[in-house]
Amino acid sequence: MTLSPILVLGARGKTGRRVTARLDQPFRAASRSGQPRFDLADRDTWAPALAGVGAIYLIPMNETVPGAVVGEFLSAAEEAGARRVVLLSARGPVPGEADPYQEPVERALRATDLEWTILRPAWFAQNFSEDLFLEPLRSGEVALPTGEGREAFVDADDIADVAVAALTRDGHAGEIYELSGPEPLSFRTAIEMIAEASGQRIRYTPVEKPRFNAMLTAQGVPVEAAEVVAELLGRIRDGAGERVSDGVRRALGREPRPFAEYVKAAAAAGAWTG
Repeated sequence: MTLSPILVLGARGKTGRRVTARLDQPFRAASRSGQPRFDLADRDTWAPALAGVGAIYLIPMNETVPGAVVGEFLSAAEEAGARRVVLLSARGPVPGEADPYQEPVERALRATDLEWTILRPAWFAQNFSEDLFLEPLRSGEVALPTGEGREAFVDADDIADVAVAALTRDGHAGEIYELSGPEPLSFRTAIEMIAEASGQRIRYTPVEKPRFNAMLTAQGVPVEAAEVVAELLGRIRDGAGERVSDGVRRALGREPRPFAEYVKAAAAAGAWTG
């Protein structure tokens, strides 16, 4: 690879900002609210972001963008001189298959002549400290439609390490890496670990999907988005998240970070007491 800049999309997100922090060569951090501004749904933002780049960390950022639009963007990337793309996708409920919401994007990428690598992570551990579950944890109750199902939560730092390796080193072209942590945990167990590490009183409450949908929409989440989140969490209840994947080990030659280590570090940083 040359030292052409690497375009990092979603550069302010959980994995994007970790990728930029690890890169030791020029990069261009793009996001909807940054400079250069980038939005897959806005073709006017493509050319400035793509100018001169050699590789792209692609986060679709918007599940409503059709796969055909992603295909157009990838064609524009090839025309601009990009040669390598690392896609952040998601693992599906069936081993070896993509999440159905991401499958059209994966198909569009695999149809190109680009050197592509696909990352299919499990649910991020950082959803507990930076995103979806943070405010419920701080409030003392997390109500979810996950029952006693288990998920092999993956650390976003591991995802970023794999992404950077695939962006900057040879040997990853054509690879699909399913990424997970080293063991599956129920949400009840994960929340108990967080409560103990943070010294907070937090309870886990299983709820049915209709109630969960109503809770999200009452918070202002669009109905369609609430239904997607409920469906994804419902898969965990049904056992789809239990499997441990070997992508971190295959890509990096080491084991993934345990959830307990993530919890210890996040608690020490005040994630749940701030």
